Amino acid sequence: MRVSSARSMETDRAAAGVRLPRICYVACPTSLTLQSANAIQTHATLRELRRLAPSTMALVPRWLREPSCFGEVGARHLPRPAVGKLSRLYPSTLWYYAERSLFAAMTAAVVLWERLWGSGVDVVYVREVICAGWWAVLWGPLLRTPVIYEAHDLESRNPSRAKERWVQPLLRSLDRSALSRSATVVSLTDDFRRLLAESGWRRPQDVAVIPDAFDDGRIVPGDRRVARARIGFPAEAPLVVYAGMTFSYRGLDRLLEAFARLRVMLPTACLALVGGRPAEIAELKGVAARLSLGSAVLWASRLPQAEVVPYLQAADVLVIPDTVTDVTASPLKLFEYLATERAVVLPDIPALREILPPEVGYYFRRSDVADMARALAAAVGDPERARREEAGREAVKLHTYAARAARILELATAAARAGRGA
Repeated sequence: MRVSSARSMETDRAAAGVRLPRICYVACPTSLTLQSANAIQTHATLRELRRLAPSTMALVPRWLREPSCFGEVGARHLPRPAVGKLSRLYPSTLWYYAERSLFAAMTAAVVLWERLWGSGVDVVYVREVICAGWWAVLWGPLLRTPVIYEAHDLESRNPSRAKERWVQPLLRSLDRSALSRSATVVSLTDDFRRLLAESGWRRPQDVAVIPDAFDDGRIVPGDRRVARARIGFPAEAPLVVYAGMTFSYRGLDRLLEAFARLRVMLPTACLALVGGRPAEIAELKGVAARLSLGSAVLWASRLPQAEVVPYLQAADVLVIPDTVTDVTASPLKLFEYLATERAVVLPDIPALREILPPEVGYYFRRSDVADMARALAAAVGDPERARREEAGREAVKLHTYAARAARILELATAAARAGRGA
């Protein structure tokens, strides 16, 4: 669904006298200045959701006068109960669980206050598991407000979860409660929806699949030569690009090894790594030195969003060496890569095939360095690459943030109607 069709939906509803629900959107972005994919996703979704439903109230935690881009999309900042900082005294994710629990209580207080002053909330939309658990089990029933939970993974298998042994059963109980007791669950992938059905936590028809998206006002195809001139890269050398806010858990060490194998076949090939924190870059530079890659690797570091796009447009091939999650994998970079109309090399997992058909993407066996090198070589040298690039752009063109927001509004409308009828 494009922006125009999403806005026409709003017009049609108004003409038909359909009342839009007031949504309380609860989010805990990992960066208030859009330095993470999580933050970009949240910011863009909120921007489009408020265009469709201006009464939407977004609640976001902020530490003191911390800089934030979320005021631009009408978010209300609540004081961050920075309990998580106590992890410096005793390293544990449990401090952050306590912090998110306090924040959930604060959001419930805001919803209650709004109701007392005549600006009630019809639906609470949550995209963070701790807040979702509290809203599904306690605050939603207490305030008689339906809850929609956008699940990005199971907390019980989150790499950053609390590692204390005694906590593990509680994490599984948290997942089960948030997923089974919310009015509606939103999944990024159909693969995760199947997992929920197999576990008995949710019927497939009760789970809406809304994949990630791309910003169609910012991510567009561009002339490869023009883009290379902009970043100062030779016009003819084969260029492989990876772009990500952070390199953690993304398999960049394996990408460097695969690229070293590609260089044996294509000695002039170059690899650009865009993003990464200083400690991550330093570690990977050590790997590159061990592989004798030298100047074949370009280290672009972290760049503003607008400066990342030319690197994508300059590439012959864009690569996803691995994903942090499995059945919920719907990486922002996949949508942005495809939107720039470039060949994409990626791990062969079902969640990614939902977006990019195998005859269009260049898939490799996950964690297999040799097969990744094979896929890179196949993409660089494919005489049919232009056709596959066009097909990739076609596969992703409807996955805009405007369309994503329209689908969220549809779910909120249905949940609010069901809540009023209960």
